[in-house]
Amino acid sequence: MSTETIHMQARQLVTPDHPTITFIEGDGIGPEIWAAARQVFDAAVQKAYAGKRQVNWLPLLAGETAYQQTGQWLPDETLSALRTHLVGIKGPLTTPIGEGHRSINVTLRQKLDLYACYRPVTYYDGTPSPVRHPERVNIDVFRENTEDIYAGIEADVNTDEAADLKQLLARYNQLEKVRFPETAAFGIKPISSEGSARIVRAAVEHALAHNRHTLTLVHKGNIMKKTEGSFKKWGYQLIETDYADQAFTMNQYAQLKADQGSDAADAALKAAKDAGKLIVNDVITDNFFQQTLLHPENFEVVATMNLNGDYISDALAAQVGGIGIAPGGNINYQTGHALFEATHGTAPQFAGQNKLNPTSIILSGAMMFDYLGWSEVATEIRQAIAKAITSQHVTMDFATTDSATILSTSEFGEYVAEQL
Repeated sequence: MSTETIHMQARQLVTPDHPTITFIEGDGIGPEIWAAARQVFDAAVQKAYAGKRQVNWLPLLAGETAYQQTGQWLPDETLSALRTHLVGIKGPLTTPIGEGHRSINVTLRQKLDLYACYRPVTYYDGTPSPVRHPERVNIDVFRENTEDIYAGIEADVNTDEAADLKQLLARYNQLEKVRFPETAAFGIKPISSEGSARIVRAAVEHALAHNRHTLTLVHKGNIMKKTEGSFKKWGYQLIETDYADQAFTMNQYAQLKADQGSDAADAALKAAKDAGKLIVNDVITDNFFQQTLLHPENFEVVATMNLNGDYISDALAAQVGGIGIAPGGNINYQTGHALFEATHGTAPQFAGQNKLNPTSIILSGAMMFDYLGWSEVATEIRQAIAKAITSQHVTMDFATTDSATILSTSEFGEYVAEQL
């Protein structure tokens, strides 16, 4: 089988008929869920294209396996291959808490500048859920992936770095805001106009391309006025400047109301909706969590910063079955680089038992095929997953009836592939 390299041309991703796509199995249960997923991917490509297209899978090392074989958690060869081939998919990788090496996931996002973490959250009929109406959840989350406290700029207690930071704070009369300065560790939260603009732009472009009607900027700008407050401000500025003909913001609504009164503002909002414009609003983060439990149908696309996005995507996933079913992709829409991933952890206590759910990585693969322009493959995968869950041919965590057929990880992959 001849292969060609995925590449960018005129700012568009070009996928050949026989692309090389990289994969990292991952740690813990990673190899098991990857094996199940790959079987589904190959079957879906065959079903969609009858041999005219085919993926050449290129294995790469990262995580514990890489460290054992090379002495590096993230080998240089892996980064080089990811840069060359643009698109890849990965299982979960180990991140120690409080000590040890830094998150490989975060390192990959920063090294490849994968600034947009895109996580679609939707419900599959038959999936167990803790809420009464999970079918009302259909929200696409765009999380900024490279800034915020995930930048990793920290100073531990009683270090030179902490002492220097305290001196700087004292110089600007800010040290008194630190309640216990002598025993405090510090973290720095960078939020830039450039970083904010490109994640908001990605969310807007997605909303317009997929006929979504609302975009919500989620922030804690009432408290963190210079960082998260600026994210909101910069987001509105970008949309009002670059998408004036396609979107209407509630910032514009508020200005019209202040200048011309409620009637004029209401009329402008109605006209924007009638014209099919994207309506953009903003919500304080804590209120967003409440509202997505009470009225998730009011949200379609969300743009937010790194830490908020981490919380939000997992909390929303819990409403539709948990992170075991939640897909995710880390994307740079400018360079074309993208790395799709299982969004859950490595679950080392279950490694080798062949019983955990591979749906997260399978649906992440569907996202990947959408990104490649192979939408027929993505549709086949999602339909097969839906059929498996509805018919209750599932792994143990998704069994909701006494008549459910409990499948192992590998058996679930086989069953989904058979539906293709």
